[in-house]
Amino acid sequence: MSSDPTTETSDLEAVEKLHQAYQRLLQEVNQVIIGQQQVVEELLISLLAGGHSLLVGVPGLAKTLIVHTLADTLNLSFNRVQFTPDLMPADITGTDVIQEDKNTGNRDFKFLPGPVFSNVVLADEINRTPPKTQAALLEAMQEHQVTAGGRKHKLPVPFFVLATQNPIEQEGTYPLPEAQLDRFMFEIKVEYPSEEEEFAIVRQTTSDESYSVKKVLDLEELLSFQSLVRKVPVADHVIRYAMQFARMTRIIPGSDTQAEEVPDFIREFVSWGAGPRASQNLVLGAKSRAILHGRMYVSTDDIRAVAHPVLRHRIITNFNAEAEGMTPDKIVDRLIQLIPVDSSQEKLDGRLPQVFRSADAR
Repeated sequence: MSSDPTTETSDLEAVEKLHQAYQRLLQEVNQVIIGQQQVVEELLISLLAGGHSLLVGVPGLAKTLIVHTLADTLNLSFNRVQFTPDLMPADITGTDVIQEDKNTGNRDFKFLPGPVFSNVVLADEINRTPPKTQAALLEAMQEHQVTAGGRKHKLPVPFFVLATQNPIEQEGTYPLPEAQLDRFMFEIKVEYPSEEEEFAIVRQTTSDESYSVKKVLDLEELLSFQSLVRKVPVADHVIRYAMQFARMTRIIPGSDTQAEEVPDFIREFVSWGAGPRASQNLVLGAKSRAILHGRMYVSTDDIRAVAHPVLRHRIITNFNAEAEGMTPDKIVDRLIQLIPVDSSQEKLDGRLPQVFRSADAR
């Protein structure tokens, strides 16, 4: 079945338009946010792919400001929810209230939408609230709807949950369950700025100058670019390459069925690995990154670029890893070195599955 040249041309023009918009967006964001280029790019990748992200970093690294600034440049509605131990599910999703009609005197229930009814919802310090309230986000994140009083209420399109988490204060917190962590496409690490970046931050934020950002994309353009991500073609070997990152982390307790595929360091340091959603998000994230950089094809470089944010919260390490200082990021680094990137490297380890074969090969 032949492809339509006109459609291909329009898609390539859209990719180039997005690439130019990405450069303009970075210029706008850089007026407010100094440094954190990788954080901004990973957030954009997840937004284009329609995924939610978890930002992890110590206080004072402008996580909230980054999210708010990005929402402004994309012309998206924005709500921030400060998660606290006494926050109730209805405080997020909304609730039914009784209202009286002044003309007839009749009383009826009316749904008052909560802050989740926004294009971008910032769940600040999401691990500070109990599991019941954390779970209130699950339906919204997965189904893009809220159920209240037996009725379903659709959320606006697009809809993103961007949550923050403080990695150093664990007293009085409620760690996110693995089922909810898996709903986040990316876990994005927000690092300390460099010396020069910190100097620029201090100089800019202690002066009387104020900066505002211009709108770079509108909502319709963002939705069209999200649709474009799904059209990006991916070669069979790139899909298989992405799959190996997830499959080679899987340890099944009490089973030796995958013992030959799992590397020794995985058996030593990992108690639970990544599921199929990780493979899906690796490919979607790679597609999104490709068009951000002006390409209508996906390479193994794109897979490697998104491997850390996709996998770091899906690899559950054991006590041995903690004792040896083996973090999920270090495990992903070793997988990057181990998994062959082209056919010339495929025979280096006979235990590795064949990555460079077609979908129909047996």
